[in-house]
Amino acid sequence: MKLKNVAAAGALALATALALSACGGNGGSDGAANTPSPAKTVDYSSLSGTITAGGSSAQANAQTAWAAAFKGLGANVTINYDKSQGSGGGRTNWLGGSYDFAGTDSALSADEFTQAKTTCGPDGGLNIPVYLSGVSVIYNLPGVDKLNLSAEVIAKIFSGAIKTWNDPAIKALNSGADLPSSPIATVHRSDGSGTTNNFTSYLNQVAPSVWTNAPSNDWPYPNVGSGQQGGSGVVNTVTATANSIGYADQSSIGKATQADIQAGTSGSTFVTYSADGATKAFDDAAQDASQGDGDLTKKLDYTKITGADAYPIPLLSYAVTCKTFKDSTQGKLTAAYLGFIGSKTGQDVAEKNAGAAPLPTSIQDEIAKTVALIK
Repeated sequence: MKLKNVAAAGALALATALALSACGGNGGSDGAANTPSPAKTVDYSSLSGTITAGGSSAQANAQTAWAAAFKGLGANVTINYDKSQGSGGGRTNWLGGSYDFAGTDSALSADEFTQAKTTCGPDGGLNIPVYLSGVSVIYNLPGVDKLNLSAEVIAKIFSGAIKTWNDPAIKALNSGADLPSSPIATVHRSDGSGTTNNFTSYLNQVAPSVWTNAPSNDWPYPNVGSGQQGGSGVVNTVTATANSIGYADQSSIGKATQADIQAGTSGSTFVTYSADGATKAFDDAAQDASQGDGDLTKKLDYTKITGADAYPIPLLSYAVTCKTFKDSTQGKLTAAYLGFIGSKTGQDVAEKNAGAAPLPTSIQDEIAKTVALIK
């Protein structure tokens, strides 16, 4: 968009610079000089109020940055985003009418999409992709700075079939590594988690003979390993526990060490997470799975992610909201905010703060069209 005036441009630059320094995400930035211009003309200075939301902990760093940058555009809008609920709690609270939108790493199920007509009225809800990252497999293995893992080995580790670090299947992928005979301590999410849904979808699709459980927000092996609340709970536990392994959204891992993941189901190519790699994976794997007019549900076919330039476990996260709000003013606020975070500006802010991968331009265009339906 063309900003209304020079002051608004300066406010955006300042807000984004503050967000970058405050969040300290993995993406890194030189500051405001690289801040792009928003893509759509909106009089942000006319917006005033409060948006209440919550859910995905994966989105937390991005939401903090988005809220600051949104204010920097001149919007007098407070964004209250509660990451403690996780994706499952976010969807539940939104369906119960507590949130203007929910952040969730898995789209509404068919049953939830139907329930949304009770929450929102006959026009129902919308799944809007807003955040793209990756599920990192993190580990704490003293003396081992690099670890290669395949989908099959990951599935066997987290299901309890592989129990020690020097198991032949792990050694075969890590020639020359000094792997101890220590028991593996696995760490998983204890709460309803869209990150878990993405992770188990990958395992179920790429290693189906081992991971026979259907993808789920709930961990299917509660008696194997340690369950922790939220992505930060998993990261903190792995960081503090020698010989442990867990999974979390890449933006939340901090200084934790992450494994390289095998491209495809065989071969010697192992891929480190990168924003470009997550975007390439999305391009390769995303399929339209719309549940209604304007709905942007996508299904990821992880078996199509086989290239050395694509990270094998992308994570796609949504904002779930009503198409028609009972309070039209609140609908206007929410539409403006979601339109901003789904725009090129918003996606670049998330990349610089949270190491997120910008959604492809084609998806940004779809988001703009869907947000225009919100009233």
